Amino acid sequence: MRILLYTGKGGVGKTSVSAACALRCAELGYRTVVLSTDSAHSLGDSFDTRIGSELVELAPNLWGQEIDLLHQMDKYWGRVQEYLNVLFSWRGMDSLVAEETSVLPGMEELASLMHITHLAGSGDFDTIIIDAAPTGSTLQLLSFPDIARWYIEKIMPFERRTLQIARPIVSRMSDIPLPDDDLFESVEDLVNVLERTSLLLSDSSVSSMRLVINPEKMVIKEAQRAYAYLNLYGYAVDSVVCNRVFPQGLQDAYFSGWLEAQKRHLAFVEEAFQPLPISQIPFFDEEVLGQKMLERMASTLFGDDLVRGGEGDPTRLYYQGEPQKIFVRNGHYILSIALPQVAKEEVNLHRSVVDELIVRIGNWKRNIALPIGLARLQIDGAKYEGDRLNILFRKEEGDSENGLESLESSPWAQLKARLQGEVF
Repeated sequence: MRILLYTGKGGVGKTSVSAACALRCAELGYRTVVLSTDSAHSLGDSFDTRIGSELVELAPNLWGQEIDLLHQMDKYWGRVQEYLNVLFSWRGMDSLVAEETSVLPGMEELASLMHITHLAGSGDFDTIIIDAAPTGSTLQLLSFPDIARWYIEKIMPFERRTLQIARPIVSRMSDIPLPDDDLFESVEDLVNVLERTSLLLSDSSVSSMRLVINPEKMVIKEAQRAYAYLNLYGYAVDSVVCNRVFPQGLQDAYFSGWLEAQKRHLAFVEEAFQPLPISQIPFFDEEVLGQKMLERMASTLFGDDLVRGGEGDPTRLYYQGEPQKIFVRNGHYILSIALPQVAKEEVNLHRSVVDELIVRIGNWKRNIALPIGLARLQIDGAKYEGDRLNILFRKEEGDSENGLESLESSPWAQLKARLQGEVF
């Protein structure tokens, strides 16, 4: 089974790309479902047909669904939310405020992503295509299991076994509403589903993240940051899709400036996302709407090879490996990037802006967007280890007091727990 998640800045065309990918997978005979996790659904618009909150057959081997966020949230969080409403009201909170407070931050988006776990476990599909919400919302899933645990521990300061013993005493001493066994089971189920979802999406043999961009500076910068964070959390990005590229043969004075700008931006895309494969989709001469135009997009993006596992199969892994990763060792954060067969004396490092690192090797350069936690640190050296260049960032005294995310806080706690003690 394969899960392909397309993400990017809002408006870059990821819904059309997701739909085109789904059509190609179905054409290859894969039982395929394409899901929209965006609260502002446009998947049905892309297919030029109505897609609701239930699975709808769109073509042979192809089903679509625009996930009902409220229904999914109620399914995974409703029982807990009912208790929290009662608890917050008991503490004197206004009922409307209590209802809003009882919803976990990002729960609406995450509830839809947890539906993926259900579909993956059903055995009904070979391929799941996800038309994800814009980048910022999608990235919330990365640290959500730990956030959920923290949140639950803070607002439910009870342990199940302890409460079973103390319930008779507490009930006589206070009228505080106490959670019952059903509630604890609901919480355990929620956390288990979150963890399974996270594990499923971080398994590079099953799931691939794909960045959809336009050749525009702001879009590319956001995609760089998304790429950095996806690598930070171990989510495999295997390709970049550059959509709406003007054809070079376009002869029109009005578009000459656009053509020149796109030429520069496309060169920058190559620098920023090496060694990932980068595909281009032209700016078509008509709107990408309906199955015919989606098939045209699929043919442009994947080619005409209709053999499973071949060049035209979207489910194949376009890139395997870790082009960049971040870990903790000996008091340093280390950004490690793959640079095989390069002599260390050829490498030059410098920052162009506060959150960007430029690696130059002769006439070749790569722009790397740094996560916020690294961007605020000073570079403390770099060295080769095997075929990787490791760049060391020094943690200064007092960094956490100055706004740096400390090792004890999320998301760095996850990074430390997963990577501390790793030996190279």
